[in-house]
Amino acid sequence: MQNPPIIDVIIPAYNEEKSIPKVIAEIPEMVRHIVVANNNSTDQTGNAAHSAGAVVVFEAQKGYGKACLTAMDWIKTQEIQPDIVVFLDGDYSDYPHEMLELVQPILDGKADMVIGSRALGKREAGSMTFPQVFGNWLATTMMKYIQGAKFSDLGPFRAIDWQKLLHLNMVDQNFGWTIEMQIKAHKAGLRYTEVPVNYRKRIGVSKVSGTVKGVFGAGYKIIFTIFKYW
Repeated sequence: MQNPPIIDVIIPAYNEEKSIPKVIAEIPEMVRHIVVANNNSTDQTGNAAHSAGAVVVFEAQKGYGKACLTAMDWIKTQEIQPDIVVFLDGDYSDYPHEMLELVQPILDGKADMVIGSRALGKREAGSMTFPQVFGNWLATTMMKYIQGAKFSDLGPFRAIDWQKLLHLNMVDQNFGWTIEMQIKAHKAGLRYTEVPVNYRKRIGVSKVSGTVKGVFGAGYKIIFTIFKYW
């Protein structure tokens, strides 16, 4: 690992023009590139992110995983590759400054991947809906008994060694992205851990938990992914 380590941040974003500047402003200065994947937003998300100092890449095909993959493709084009990549949502529900604690186990050589666990941290009342809480519990319980992977959350706020991430060969293009990474990391023998992170009410309405279609779509894909890699 380079000294100081090179850390890039990926933020998939769809219609987050009000929140994305706040997220970017609170990211620690230790980060090299903040890559916002504008996932075919119909508002000014791209312009707001660019004005806040981020690199903006555009992905026309909607999908959380697809946006993450597009941002990864941009990072691959850089002459100097990062040591660590952090994934962070653009809705201001996470606390970006907690990134310092998130990457520390990797910097200490104790982990290859760190999940920011909302289950272990403090959640603001109303920040997670019942389907989200139940879905996380169900998914992590199924992973434990089917794959033997021990997680408490599928939290999107996470850090991972860049080269190890590339070796996972991520392919999911939507709701299965986070759980695919965790299952593949476990199966590949990566060292992983969790750190408590706090969570607050997001700005705006969730595109997943805020709609019945989103809730059922995400739930189906997560369960499908668990059995896919069984």
